[in-house]
Amino acid sequence: MNSPSLAGLLDSVQTSLLVIKIGSSLIVGKEGAARKNWMDVLAGEVADQRRTGQRIVIVSSGAIALGAARLNLPHGGRANLADAQAAAAVGQIALAGLWSDALARHGLTAAQLLLTLDDLEDRRRYLNASATLQRLLDAGAVPVVNENDSVATGEIRFGDNDRLAARIAQAAGAGGVLLMSDVDGLYTGHPHDEGAELVPVVTAVNGAIHAMAGGADVAGVGTGGMAAKVAAAEIAGRAGITLAIVNGTYAGPLGRLVMSKRGTLFMPSGKDRGRKAWLGGRKADRGALVADAGCIAALRSGASLLAAGIVEVEGDFSRGDLVTIRAEDAGLIGRGLVEYSADDCRRIMGMPLAQHEAALGHMPRSTVMHRDSLVLL
Repeated sequence: MNSPSLAGLLDSVQTSLLVIKIGSSLIVGKEGAARKNWMDVLAGEVADQRRTGQRIVIVSSGAIALGAARLNLPHGGRANLADAQAAAAVGQIALAGLWSDALARHGLTAAQLLLTLDDLEDRRRYLNASATLQRLLDAGAVPVVNENDSVATGEIRFGDNDRLAARIAQAAGAGGVLLMSDVDGLYTGHPHDEGAELVPVVTAVNGAIHAMAGGADVAGVGTGGMAAKVAAAEIAGRAGITLAIVNGTYAGPLGRLVMSKRGTLFMPSGKDRGRKAWLGGRKADRGALVADAGCIAALRSGASLLAAGIVEVEGDFSRGDLVTIRAEDAGLIGRGLVEYSADDCRRIMGMPLAQHEAALGHMPRSTVMHRDSLVLL
């Protein structure tokens, strides 16, 4: 994009691919009924974009809310894990049918793709999901993606579709992500607080931006909140993907975006591709390696992580697991795939390579984490 305007987001990926994430409150009304008219108008806008050459992936929430209404479950189906899984199992059929019907009325074919966190954390399964998305798009379908909440548990789930949308954008090779919610974007405080102002453009996600997001969770039936949306912006941004948070409650939300230019645009902060982008977006780390200042400086200069610079090992992990790298002041430095188990890392931490064989009892590897298998955050 030549200028950081919200209207430019659609133009910037006009010949590429856009991921649109839709929150539960946009799909399901307060009484648990689907907002069919709203979905139909949006489906028409998707068809219009398709005619310009732009391909669309929809990441849609709403299954649990729809299923809870049909099963008469309390608390919107979120009273406990069993209720949420049951509601998702019923609601996912309804949600898929709604999108299939809405898109079909505008000459488009919907395709359902249900994913769990593990599907995108495991490299082989991630590549399989990427290949499926590409084939569907090449065949002219509109993929409709959701987390498979009927089998996901608290330990192995995204928990929100904002971060899922950013990961899908990586997997599909998208140029932009639109997070449609029931708020206009990121505010300097809670949107209902006096004096809170909409932030139009974020050039870098930092502590101040995270602080703003912490008090802005006003979603009625969803689980994401603003903190999850900012986390999604980080994931997308590291892969060179533009992300915008916009208010989707209005009829024709894509048209309103172009006309109003109202929302929050997150500019991309990196250009990670392929394996690096996948690593940067992973969530379920198994432990941490605490590095000294000299080691961190070397990492930022493009070096691999060596045992000599490690001062502490946290967690219980195996070779090949995802592990974070932290500074001694607890600041997050990066994450990557480790070459040693946690026990072996404890045996050799602080040691130069020449001492590793004696400590381990076998021929050592040259690095604890190779630079090609780590990403700085």
